[in-house]
Amino acid sequence: MTVTFGCSLPSRGPMANPWALRSLAQRAEDSGFDSVWVSDHIVVPRRVESFYPYSADGVPSFQPDQPYYEPLATLSFLAGCTRRVRLGTHVLILPYRNPLVTAKVLATLDVLSEGRLILGAGVGWLEEEFLALGLDTFQNRGAVTDECIRVFKELWTQDEPNFQGKYFQVSGVGFQPKPVQKPHPPVWIGGHTGPALRRAAELGDGWMPIGLRPPAGLEPEELAGKVARLRELTRRAGRPEDAVALCFSTDVAFDSRPGPQRRTMTGRPEQIAADLRQYQDVGVTNFILSFRAQGTNGLAESMDQFSKEVMPLVPQG
Repeated sequence: MTVTFGCSLPSRGPMANPWALRSLAQRAEDSGFDSVWVSDHIVVPRRVESFYPYSADGVPSFQPDQPYYEPLATLSFLAGCTRRVRLGTHVLILPYRNPLVTAKVLATLDVLSEGRLILGAGVGWLEEEFLALGLDTFQNRGAVTDECIRVFKELWTQDEPNFQGKYFQVSGVGFQPKPVQKPHPPVWIGGHTGPALRRAAELGDGWMPIGLRPPAGLEPEELAGKVARLRELTRRAGRPEDAVALCFSTDVAFDSRPGPQRRTMTGRPEQIAADLRQYQDVGVTNFILSFRAQGTNGLAESMDQFSKEVMPLVPQG
């Protein structure tokens, strides 16, 4: 299987600005990356008691008074700045938005980008943000997310869409344009929990967990166990066991002199390439990478170094 490499872009925080997003997306495209990715929050509550699942202490690092760009608007901007690279949400929190409106925006983005959209979908973790948006669905966010995905697929593929769910109902409407990609843009499911695996098995075209961020470790051996579980659930859902593509998202940091306690995906280019090959052995074919670097120039340099010194060491299929 051909391996793909994606690059996370700074759509939030001090580096978030139009120049950086444009220049880094174009740099990623020119450097041979296959996709670029942006994340999703609409508002950042000043007081958060919800547990953040990607830090050891459960405390998020983003700040309420720093920019956080809306992902679908950002990808529409990047679609006009690039030609080839695919455009992904990592992840779009589906319960935050009306699914008919979201389906329309996503279909439009796929058409205007000439079929480059990847929908990374998630349920969300920040209860305070649900409340700030006037939503009472935090406890049912998994079921709401499932229905959103089913609504998307109905609208994207049917001339006479009809969906009658617990949370959403659609009938008697026309929906155009349909997405360029057929039958629809790929839907990659975020998260590493049991419900996320079940959702990926039943509804996903891909599974895209974030790893190497304790408590979400997902070293190769642990990930292999979850992949086996995903394959079993996929078969139970009546689908071919390889119907769900495997993605792995993590941070990468170059270090010319790593110590004896080197962390996975840090160190010299040949060490990082060896780590990537271990994940390939588990079945991962798509990588989404966030580079730990200072400033826009540092991020661009890390992207270039990865493309020149790491990509050639990873089997391309």
